[in-house]
Amino acid sequence: MTKMNGFTHFDLHPFVVEALEDARIKKPTDIQSRIIPAALKGRDIIGQSQTGTGKTLSFLLPMVQNINPELQEMQAIIVAPTRELAWQIHEELKSILVKNPDYIKTSLITGGMDRERQIGRVKVSPQIVIGTPGRILDLFKEQALKPHFVKNYVIDEADQMLDMGFLPEVDRIAQALPEKLQMMVFSATIPEKLQPFLKKYMNNPRYAHVDPKQQTAKKIVHHTVPVKHRDRSDLALKLAKALNPYICLVFTNTKTEAIELEASFLEAGLNVGSLHGDLPARRRKQAIKEINEAKFQYVIVTDLAARGIDISGVSHVINHGIPKDLDFYVHRVGRTGRVDQEGLAYTLFEDHENGSINRLEDRGIEFINVDVKSGQVSEVKERRRAKPHMKTAVSKTAHSRLSGEAAKAKKRVKPGYKKKHQYKLKETAKRERIKEQRGVGRAERKANASKSK
Repeated sequence: MTKMNGFTHFDLHPFVVEALEDARIKKPTDIQSRIIPAALKGRDIIGQSQTGTGKTLSFLLPMVQNINPELQEMQAIIVAPTRELAWQIHEELKSILVKNPDYIKTSLITGGMDRERQIGRVKVSPQIVIGTPGRILDLFKEQALKPHFVKNYVIDEADQMLDMGFLPEVDRIAQALPEKLQMMVFSATIPEKLQPFLKKYMNNPRYAHVDPKQQTAKKIVHHTVPVKHRDRSDLALKLAKALNPYICLVFTNTKTEAIELEASFLEAGLNVGSLHGDLPARRRKQAIKEINEAKFQYVIVTDLAARGIDISGVSHVINHGIPKDLDFYVHRVGRTGRVDQEGLAYTLFEDHENGSINRLEDRGIEFINVDVKSGQVSEVKERRRAKPHMKTAVSKTAHSRLSGEAAKAKKRVKPGYKKKHQYKLKETAKRERIKEQRGVGRAERKANASKSK
């Protein structure tokens, strides 16, 4: 008899609930509670949520429930923007089927893997195919994958698909599928450029949005660490040692930084692995396997791993650098504090990066300022918020005159003369700066003349 837990009322297969129980997944998350009932009924879904909210199960559980195991044809397709995320979803699917692995066939189809071997693999007609859009589209063209019986199409991390330029391939896959289709789209954000795609294919979708005000998981404690005059990588190493985490992800902004930082950690004798774009496909797959098996205490990663990759047991995150796109801060620190667990995040920053920290604070993220001293992490005086800079280096008086000139110029400008207007404003600002410089020069000459007397 299947043990009772929060998933039993969805009327899932007993072997699925048993697998969830063994994985200690006993209560649906917010997004799972909102999406699973509608998805089981075949409705189109738009799920907008941050990472770490359990969205993968929200589409896998109803998919497994609705698959017809007697029909030996492809019935569902899941596309992801990266090989790593596709692999991660496939692993989670296998964990759901672990109590009955022969119930349905699944296949992972991504670039970087032997193409002929993949073609051979899909000839056995997997009911669920997971992969990257480019390779799935290739196998459509080769007629190795036949779309005629597909009734479920899932697009994961849709905003990243858009950013990486994969939306045309995602669209072409959709065009090849039957008209009667359940589409489920999941994304951290819903950009304006994604809207035409959603309107084109989705029919009265169920929209589920996890609290937009909660930027990061509630139990993550955020820290800033001032770099000051020190070497950033050396400071990251000292911080990593002082924290002594269970598993710590260290995010860098570039692959070069990741390679160099990994070398520093290895030289210091730390148990470290890495995951970044310069690793060959086979090595990246092996790296994810080793990371998930908790073989490393420290893992150096780029933003390649920030979206969707679920690494269990991450206790700490260190940002070696602040990401240029601040949305990625949320995705990075979301690797810890997963599913209501506690987590600690540390971000190294220099004075000129104060503005980025300010903008994160404006999103509701609270930081504690700490430093590493004598191998210990301790709280230091509060970080000063950066002062806003004036757009032009002119005095208040000159700025007032400039505003007046700009207002007059604006009144005189006729439609179609925007460039002339902008040029005039620049020239006005230039004249004011020259006046000020001349004024400063005269004042200095007078002061020097007074001294010589």
